[in-house]
Amino acid sequence: MTSIDAVPVKRALISVTDKSGVVDLARVLNAEFGIEIISTGGTARAIAEAGIPVTDVSAVTGFPEMMDGRVKTLHPAVHGGLLALRDHPAHLNAMKLHGIRPIDLLVVNLYAFEKVVADPNTQLEHAIENIDIGGPAMLRSASKNYRSVAVVTDPAQYSGFIDHLRQNSGSTLLPFRLNLAVCAFARTASYDAVVHRYLARQLADDSEASAAGLFPTLIQSYRKISDLRYGENPHQAAALYADGGNSVGVAGARQLHGKTLSYINLLDADAAFSLAAEFDQPAAAVIKHANPCGCAAAPDPTVAFELAYAGDPVAAFGGIVAVNRVVDHPLASAIVAGKKFLEVLIAPDFTPDALEILRRRWADCRLLAVPMASASAGTASRNLKFTSISGGVLIQQADDLPEPASAFSVVTTARPSAEMSRDLQIAWKICKHVKSNAIVIVKDGQLLGAGAGQMSRVTSCRLAIELARLNGHGEKLAGAVAASDAFFPFADGPQLLLDAGITGLIQPGGSKRDADTVELCNQRGAAMIHTGFRHFLH
Repeated sequence: MTSIDAVPVKRALISVTDKSGVVDLARVLNAEFGIEIISTGGTARAIAEAGIPVTDVSAVTGFPEMMDGRVKTLHPAVHGGLLALRDHPAHLNAMKLHGIRPIDLLVVNLYAFEKVVADPNTQLEHAIENIDIGGPAMLRSASKNYRSVAVVTDPAQYSGFIDHLRQNSGSTLLPFRLNLAVCAFARTASYDAVVHRYLARQLADDSEASAAGLFPTLIQSYRKISDLRYGENPHQAAALYADGGNSVGVAGARQLHGKTLSYINLLDADAAFSLAAEFDQPAAAVIKHANPCGCAAAPDPTVAFELAYAGDPVAAFGGIVAVNRVVDHPLASAIVAGKKFLEVLIAPDFTPDALEILRRRWADCRLLAVPMASASAGTASRNLKFTSISGGVLIQQADDLPEPASAFSVVTTARPSAEMSRDLQIAWKICKHVKSNAIVIVKDGQLLGAGAGQMSRVTSCRLAIELARLNGHGEKLAGAVAASDAFFPFADGPQLLLDAGITGLIQPGGSKRDADTVELCNQRGAAMIHTGFRHFLH
């Protein structure tokens, strides 16, 4: 085949679900470049109502839309016009014989299947009707024939496409068309993967099929949001992707102020967001290098923030903070007080006066509005965690399954008081978000010290105690509680904690030497809870 570079755009087919900017696009195509426009259904009506000449696709195919719109563009007059090789004599003869005219531009975006199935109330029948058939078929036809056809899949591409036409006297160039085709195939691949995952989950009553729904055969439902300046280090390239069409959680945050987010900012922001979202009561989390250096829960969000920041103010400098309540004037005033410096502040939202306070205090601090409800968007069975390894990816369910209260049991003679129970619950929530081996110490709703990422649990115990003392919380250790993300293999770790003043422990249990730890707690009059759940985080 010969290479076709510049192709004049004389005829375009436009059929879009998202009609943002499509009328303006059609107006420029027709008025400025004299391009004939073919369209379908609601898109054709919108273009016609704007006074722009448009031909309904039914006039091209000779068939009306039928079967509730399921069939309208699946016709040789459409796909022949997209697929025909313009420099192939047999193709040209077939076009002439069957009255098929070439289509030089396809503008299509697909039924909003991702948005429809993101609603947990969507019925299967409704979801099925939002699986686009004609759209992906046309995108694939046009993209396969990128040597002659340009394909546009997103309103965000309209402006660049018009600029390209203007720069090239109404024609498209081969490298440009190839780039558009790559984008189009990425879109259809992502779309099909989302449909696959949704339909596989419909088989959840069968155990084998349920596994297929949770861990589908193909994982390819991520779409690129933006490039990042770099990854963990300047020599590493990085980008941000969203899960399917649903930008929830930190990936879907509204940035209201500050510098562009970096790779590390996003990692730490997600850690802070996930921890703060654990709590029903007002809470704040301070993250440094993916670990909580401060966390607190209190009746008042301002108090929660102040306690969280005071947990380890040295580590908190330059850290990431998340609160699970709207930031108002009092909370913003507390956040900016003193010599604090934050890289990112995350909250469900910010009042206008709070935004003014924060923007005035820091020019660069990234302010992110993220609904805390999106931390569990889609139910636990849909949330997957990905970790890349050489040559592949490990996938697991997120550690967000509910823990029934019936699994928790007090295994010591001493039983925790109501106040101690509250601290034990807070410690358990925090521990889940600390890198393993994890030990956290809590008193009066405040994280006093955490031992994170150590090779032995007893070392984590020592580190948590030491940090609590270094940060001025030594006196608070008396009567404090501690949580361990996994069982204590020996009684040496609990011994250190009890010697430091801890009077309550919470841990999964399950060690062969649980009896030794229980006996130690009974001797010291300490209370201990076994949860039956482990929370390793690597």
